[in-house]
Amino acid sequence: MLFWIIAEIIKILVVFTGLLLAAAYLTLLERKVAARIQNRLGPREAGWHGILQPIADGIKLFFKEDIMPSGANKALFILGPMIAVIPALTTFSVIPFGAPITIFGHAVPLQITDVNIGILLILAFTSLGVYGVVLGGWASNGKYSLLGGIRTAAQMVSYEISLVLSIVGIIMIAGALSLAHIVGEQSHIWFIVYQPVGFVIYLIASTAEMNRVPFDLGEAEGELVAGFHTEYSSMEFAFYFIGEYAQIVVNSAIITTLFLGGWQGPFLPPVIWFLIKVSLVILIYLWFRWTYPRLRYDELMSFGWKFLLPLSLANIVVTGFVMLFIR
Repeated sequence: MLFWIIAEIIKILVVFTGLLLAAAYLTLLERKVAARIQNRLGPREAGWHGILQPIADGIKLFFKEDIMPSGANKALFILGPMIAVIPALTTFSVIPFGAPITIFGHAVPLQITDVNIGILLILAFTSLGVYGVVLGGWASNGKYSLLGGIRTAAQMVSYEISLVLSIVGIIMIAGALSLAHIVGEQSHIWFIVYQPVGFVIYLIASTAEMNRVPFDLGEAEGELVAGFHTEYSSMEFAFYFIGEYAQIVVNSAIITTLFLGGWQGPFLPPVIWFLIKVSLVILIYLWFRWTYPRLRYDELMSFGWKFLLPLSLANIVVTGFVMLFIR
């Protein structure tokens, strides 16, 4: 019993510390990718090629003055950024990131916990992020913040439907909701081969759910200054961005697990394969942001309801017919 308690504590510390570090250094990676796309150099002053820039940014934000609007709801104003971070950290607890390893004769799974409803837990946790955005926008007591919060809420709820439906085909093929079971079912062929449409839908819907370009209508600095986080500063401002970048890592890990075979691959250790696949998906998210222009809000909602939703439903129907005729 003591062995398993220690093993779980170590896994929790490694996963959550790694996720927070990844979220911090994704800010540097995004700035480097943007610079490369725009033929610039990006951050270079803090450390070798800017390697210490995230640390410098963290120190700066920690010591900046924490300003709160006089008419803000103080409790909800502080609670909003916290809610934005917690779902991303919690979601990673059910994602398998490697094959089980043997320690002192015990087979230790490289997953904090494996539950038979893993996909449902992921969908439940990720859907909570909208509350952090709405609370932050409403509690700020400002018109730009409120409009940004309302926009983001409508956007996230709309695209969440297509995101959920894009996974249904995977569940139908795997016959289970356990993420470890789904990875095991991809030992011979990745599910992206069976579900290319589902993969594209999830990639687009998750981009919209994370409120990133070209779907960042909740911020839209040309219209709303900075949207729902206009009034935030110091570490509260940092929490929103930690939540956003942590969610990029989590969504990349989910795509890797559901569509790209998880940690499976030849020659290299399983954990290395998992990290390689997650890194490639992260680069796709970053490439989206610095390539495509922002949509108008009516275009955003029309695309979600009139194109992605019917396409995701059609994907489920086609998957069902194929499975019916094959079996």
